Amino acid sequence: MAELNLGQIKVGKCLSYRDEPHVVTQAQHVKIGRGGAVVKTKLKNLITGSVFEETFKTGNAAFEADLSRSRAQFMYTEGDDYNFMNEENFEQFSLPKEQVGEITDYIIEGQSVDVLEYEGRPVTMSLPPKVELKVVSAPPGIKGDTSGGATNPITLETDLVVNAPLFIKEGDTVRVNTETGEYVERV
Repeated sequence: MAELNLGQIKVGKCLSYRDEPHVVTQAQHVKIGRGGAVVKTKLKNLITGSVFEETFKTGNAAFEADLSRSRAQFMYTEGDDYNFMNEENFEQFSLPKEQVGEITDYIIEGQSVDVLEYEGRPVTMSLPPKVELKVVSAPPGIKGDTSGGATNPITLETDLVVNAPLFIKEGDTVRVNTETGEYVERV
């Protein structure tokens, strides 16, 4: 683990704090009159998801988290646990729904995800910016007021509901933005 100085603590940086990985979600560098500089931060625990504020002063040691990336394939759910298989060594592991996070709205069996590991154990995952999902329910479009780009709420195979144009029908495959949760296009 590399020690970080105050200038290196920025938004998006992963720190090892209290022996757990945290990501910096906010950082404000402050210079105090005769005193030294400080960095006021908001840290998000990558394992529990909890967020808290912490102030780093000159001389306080902050260390970069030793994180590695790998690819895993989503296999199935069992209760509230999501089961995955590492694509390199074929080891299987499961994570609780709280740790998998919001990507549960976008993953289907057989889909690959990027896994972030801390000290050899998976802590969080991410998806590509856009995924393709099948439409399982789409109400018929109502003719009439289409001047404002009329949309209908559609239900996707993961039970996610998004607004899509009236021409989207049940059985279509659509591309959805995983960052905003919005419909992008029909595939």
